[in-house]
Amino acid sequence: MSITENKTAAKIIRRRTRFEETWRQFRKNQGAIVGTTLLVFLATLALAAPLAAPEGLDDQHLGRRFQPPSRENILGTDNLGRDILSRIIHGSRLSLSIGFITTSIGLVAGGSLGAIAGYYGGHRDQVIMRFMDIILAIPGFIFAVALVTALGPNLLNLMIAVGLNSIPYFARIIRSSVLSVKEEEYIQAARVIGCSNGWIIARHVIPNAFAPILVQATLRIGDTIIIAAGLSFLGLGAQPPLPEWGAMLSAGRQYLRDAWWMATFPGIAIMITVLAFNLVGDGLRDALDPRLKS
Repeated sequence: MSITENKTAAKIIRRRTRFEETWRQFRKNQGAIVGTTLLVFLATLALAAPLAAPEGLDDQHLGRRFQPPSRENILGTDNLGRDILSRIIHGSRLSLSIGFITTSIGLVAGGSLGAIAGYYGGHRDQVIMRFMDIILAIPGFIFAVALVTALGPNLLNLMIAVGLNSIPYFARIIRSSVLSVKEEEYIQAARVIGCSNGWIIARHVIPNAFAPILVQATLRIGDTIIIAAGLSFLGLGAQPPLPEWGAMLSAGRQYLRDAWWMATFPGIAIMITVLAFNLVGDGLRDALDPRLKS
């Protein structure tokens, strides 16, 4: 076996060992396992929504309006006779998609800006980070409300607004990681052999910031789902008849006394989903933090 092949095999073994160690630490956290199980269940439910849901997302039966939970309709029906369980299952697609898409927007844009600010420093760092501070000075929900109001109330604009609101969080994390590694010897060696700044950032800097990015992204998904649900609750997000959980909460609030199930079960769905992401994020943080490893 050649020297190159030996080095490649050694890298594979190190990566496998690192993954196995992280997984071993992750499995010790019972809350993280519960969260992972819930997320797998929700993702499966979302992917198989047309098959798992008893009815379509907007099948109306006016003759059975405001039916309480029963054997025929496990979670009851709403003011238009639609099966709430079916709408929650179909709504899981929307809520999970919103969480992943908006977090991806913040991760890509914020990660790029944070890497540039930390690596180059100087005026670029000052301009970028002061702009991030301005965004962070505005409460996240108010910032999203202002953007959606300016762009127009619909699902696409909601995702843009919530995604832009996530940018500063990732920018600050990646910038701090870049500042801690850019003066390391292997970075200096890469510069000496003529590697471009973009290659160094993509190949050496970003991978070393992977752990905090992964934890922040997992936790941020839960936050974006709550913000999106709040915007839909105010009528600034998903529009009828889309079964977004926040919009379902908004539709059921006026019937709380007579049909409590209309708002209760979508609220429970939001709570369980956000809890699952938070449990997984906490588990990843503990598993990836070397200070917490025995």
